[in-house]
Amino acid sequence: MLNYRETVEAGHQAIEIENEHMRVRMLPERGAEIRSFVYKPREMNVLWSAPWSIRRRTNPAALAEAGSETAWMDAYGGGWQCIFPSGGDACVYRGASIGFHGEAAVAAWDYTVRRADRKVVEIEFEVGLARMPFRVRRTVRTEEGLSGLQISERITNECHEPLPYMWGQHPAFASDFLAGDCRLRVPARKFIAHGTPLSPNSRLEPGATTTWPSAAGAGGKTLDLSVIPAPGHRSADFGYICGLDEGWYTLESGTHGFGFGLAWPKQVYPLLWLWQEFGGSLGYPWWGRCHVMAVEPFTTMPGDGLVKGIEAGTAAWLGPGESAAVEIAAVFYEGAVKGIAVDGTLKR
Repeated sequence: MLNYRETVEAGHQAIEIENEHMRVRMLPERGAEIRSFVYKPREMNVLWSAPWSIRRRTNPAALAEAGSETAWMDAYGGGWQCIFPSGGDACVYRGASIGFHGEAAVAAWDYTVRRADRKVVEIEFEVGLARMPFRVRRTVRTEEGLSGLQISERITNECHEPLPYMWGQHPAFASDFLAGDCRLRVPARKFIAHGTPLSPNSRLEPGATTTWPSAAGAGGKTLDLSVIPAPGHRSADFGYICGLDEGWYTLESGTHGFGFGLAWPKQVYPLLWLWQEFGGSLGYPWWGRCHVMAVEPFTTMPGDGLVKGIEAGTAAWLGPGESAAVEIAAVFYEGAVKGIAVDGTLKR
C-alpha cells in the first residue's frame, strides 16, 4: 500500500512517498531534488547526504554568477538533481549568466499532485527558467508494490530562436552503500578522463581514452573503474563513460545484498559523467572527509559549462517552440540482472 505525505525538512517543504519496498523524499523548493531514496528491506538511503547541514538558498542571484560554484556548494546537501540548461562551470551565453550546474537545480519548482491513493502516486513538478527561456516539467510516478520510480522530464524552448542546452541527472551515492563491496556495471565501450584533474590526488591520466571499464592511471597503471574503492581510499576523479550499447547502469552491493539501477533512452542521454570524490580533495568544500560518487546520464561533454559544450559541438539544441523528453526508471533489486529496460523491467 502506498503512502503520500507532505512534511518539512530543514525549513523546506518536503514530499514523501512510501510503500513496502522504498521511501522517497523530494524537496520542490530545492530544484525538485530527490533528497533521499531508501531501500526499506535494508533501511538504507542510497543517495548521499553531505556532512554539513542543508540550508535555504537566500541569494538566488549568487547562484547564477561567475563565482556560483561556491554558492552551489554552500547550499548543496547531496541527493539527486536535474542539471539544466548547463552543467559544470558557470558561463555567459549571449548575455545570460548561467551558474554552476544550471538554473533548474537551484530554482523553486511548483508542483501538482495528479494522483495519490493506495495504488498510484503521481506528482508533476514544473519551473520556468529566468536566464534562458526554457520550461521544465518532471513527473514522478510509482505504483503499489513497485520497487522504484518512473520519472518523466520534458524541456521546452519558449522563445522564437534556437537555444542550446546541456541536460543531465545528478544522483550522488552514499558512502555506506558504496562501501559494501560495490561494483558499477555499464554496457559501454569507452572512457575518457576529464582534461583537468580534480585534485592532486587524481588517479587518472588527464584526457586519456581507454576501453571501459579500464582507465589510464598515473604512472602507467591500469585502473578498473567498475570496482568502487572502500572508505579510506584517497582520490578524486572525473571523466566520461561513452559508447553506450544501451542506456542503463547498475550499482550492486555484495555486502548489503541489493542493487540500484537507472535506465533511460540512450538517444537522449548518450553518455555518463562519472564523478568520484573519495576523500581526495583537501580544503573547501570537501576537507578530505567525503566518500561520494555520482553516475550521471548526460547529453553533453565536457563538463565545463554550456559555452564549452557549444564549442565542442556536443551541446544539444531545441528550435523555437520545440520540446525534448526523457523517460527514466530508477529501481531497487536483489539477485543478478543483465540489464534494465526504460520501463523499469529487469532483464534476468
